[in-house]
Order: sequence, then C-alpha cells, then structure tokens
Amino acid sequence: MTGFFTTRLFFISLALVAVAATLPLYVSGYVLGLLTVAFYFGVFAMAWDLLFGFAGEVNFGPTFLIGVGAYTAGILNAQFGWSVYLCIVLGALASVIAGLVLALPALRVRGPYFGLTTLVAVLMLQNFIVVFADLTGGEIGLTIPDVITINAGANYWIALGFMTISAAILYGLSQSPIGLVLQASGQDPVQAGALGFNIVKHKLAAFIVSAFFSGLSGALLVFYFGTASVGTVVDVAVGVNVIVSAVLGGRRTVLGAALGAIFLIVAGEFLRPTGELATFIVSAVALLVVLFFPGGFLGAALSREARS
Repeated sequence: MTGFFTTRLFFISLALVAVAATLPLYVSGYVLGLLTVAFYFGVFAMAWDLLFGFAGEVNFGPTFLIGVGAYTAGILNAQFGWSVYLCIVLGALASVIAGLVLALPALRVRGPYFGLTTLVAVLMLQNFIVVFADLTGGEIGLTIPDVITINAGANYWIALGFMTISAAILYGLSQSPIGLVLQASGQDPVQAGALGFNIVKHKLAAFIVSAFFSGLSGALLVFYFGTASVGTVVDVAVGVNVIVSAVLGGRRTVLGAALGAIFLIVAGEFLRPTGELATFIVSAVALLVVLFFPGGFLGAALSREARS
C-alpha cells in the first residue's frame, strides 16, 4: 500500500483533485452542479466495484442500498423535522442494516442467484415507495425541506471532498489484507476457502462497507437535490448507470469507477441535445470499451504503464 504513494497514478490523482478543487473559482454554477452529481455517482460506482471487482459478487441492485439511505434520510427530515446531519448519518446506518439483512441470505447462493436476489430487493423497494406514498411521496417524489447549502461552490467542494475521502478509504481497503482475501475469493472461492479464509465473512464485510458508502452518498445526494424520487435514486436505470460507470472505469481499480461515473454523467449531459441518440452513443462507447478494453479506462492505462 505504501508503494502507491510513489506511483505515477498517485501523483496524477493528486494533481487532478488539486485542479478540481479550483474549478468553483472560474466555472459556472451549471458545470459545478453537473460535477457535484457526478462525484456522488463516483462513490456509488466505487462502492459497487468493491463488491464486484474484488469479492466477485455481481450486485444488480446497487440502488437498493442507495435508495434505503436516501429515503431514510429524506423521510426523517421531511416527516419528522430532524436535522440534516443526523438524517445523513441515520441514512447511512439504515443502508448498512438493510445491506446486512440482504447479504446474509444472498451470500448463501452462488452465481446469478446472488444478482437476482439484489435485483428483486430493488423492485421490492420501488413497490414499497409507491404503496406507502403518504410516507415516501410515492411516484411524485418526496420534497426535502432542508438542504446542506444552496451555494453551488460549497456543494461542489463537499461532493469532491467526500468522493476523495471515500476513494482513499476504499482503495486502501482494496489493497489491504482484507482486499487481497476478497480478490482471492472472487477469483477462486474454493481454493481461498481451502487456504483457511472465511469467504462468507469477508464478503459480508465488503457488502457492509459498500452499503455504508452507498447509503451515505445517497443521503448526501437527496440533500443536494432537495428531493428523493424513484427516478433519481432507486430506479433500475440508475443502477445500470452505476454498473456501467464501474465497468468503463475499470474493474478492480476502485479509482477507475469514479472516473467512469464522471465520464458517463458529463458525456450524457454533453450529448443531451441529440435526444435519444445520446443514450445510444454512450451505450455504444460502453460496449466498445467492454469488447476492446475489458480492463476499462484506468485498467488499460495501468496495463500500458506496467508494460513500459
């Protein structure tokens, strides 16, 4: 892990964060708002990559964890008037509890059944939101009376700082002994188990960590938007964007997932004038990356650096 601080990737990452921190000084509020959302999605993607890239478990329902954190925080603020910061903490905690409840039975199954279990959880959450509309706002969405701040620059710095800290923690975890065990269990769980590692325990830990960062980011996002709705934090399409972001950036890189999310959000907004063609173009790029650069943007760059 200490060797990372002497690599080219570390200095490039440090330079990018430093440059990004200065953007509020000379770019418009529109650009800052776009990047703020992209940074939160970057955390979603990094949290998903920890579970899939290292533990080898395909979570088709990342928005279950995101949605639980987002809606818990939003409901506590909108319905009970609790403070923003307490709601954010409780939203993350609720996501951890929900992740634990989901992971315990889900990790007992193998292959596509794990993914199907997580996908069903998303559909159940969507149905819960619609059925209990008096509490959740239903299909219209839940209006959040409070926000962290209305200053675009402050919101941007909060999101950038949160993504940077999350990236450091998740990357550090991925390079720790726990991360190495997760990687081994993801590649060959039978052999890893034969070596004496408790595979289920390590995967459960990864699921809980992923749930924490997903829920915390979801809670922060709704207090930025000022609303919580199925379309913004729970819908399956949102989950697909999270998964595609991680794949574009590079599986098992963590940091690449954040880059993939930023690319996806910015590219989608840049291509918005093309209408439905925007989705086609972004999807085509994602398909080409998967076919010709299966390691993703960052994975391909790291492989090229290793060969040079």
